Amino acid sequence: MASPAMAKDMGTGRKARASVAPSYCDVARGHPIHGPFHDREHGFPLTADAALFERLVLEINQAGLSWLTVLRKRAALKKAFADYELERVARLDARARQRLLGCPGIVRHRGKIDAVIENAHRLIGIKERYGGFARWLDAHHPLRLGDWVKLFGEVFVFTGPKITEEFLVGTGYLPGAHQAWCPVYELALRAAPPWSRTGTAAGRKAGAAHPARAG
Repeated sequence: MASPAMAKDMGTGRKARASVAPSYCDVARGHPIHGPFHDREHGFPLTADAALFERLVLEINQAGLSWLTVLRKRAALKKAFADYELERVARLDARARQRLLGCPGIVRHRGKIDAVIENAHRLIGIKERYGGFARWLDAHHPLRLGDWVKLFGEVFVFTGPKITEEFLVGTGYLPGAHQAWCPVYELALRAAPPWSRTGTAAGRKAGAAHPARAG
């Protein structure tokens, strides 16, 4: 995710006003790809291991790329990584990794492919100990962003500060997915994302603070 002063509008390529960094709510409205994700998924809580693993994989794959690129490759990534079934992904061997490097529909980056497989192994361990990815997240929630970043860095691979932040905002563990004026804000809030359960005024005010993803 990036918030340059002259960030491009993800839907049209128009430049935003230099004095205001656009939010995802600003740029996703009406966009054929960003729009459905923003309206139905971004900031809504997830509980299934496969769904949470997918979101982590998408965030890892975005590093150095635009979110639009990753969303366009979303179906291919899901197919390449066995519908995000942890045990199947963890069994991908050297031959499978080489095959994935030649797969035109995904992000062909050895470090990212290796990170997906390694994180599947680590999530299996979490599942055995906590009962699932969501339960592990809930066991540590709430934490400040810096503490989440440190925790993710200790537990997973290829999860720097931005990847960790985007994952947590996108899955509702941190506020900021939607601005307060956005119609989806109330829809996501009614779904009871984990950040809203803490009841902190600071968290509720943070809805307008998260800058837009790079297009």
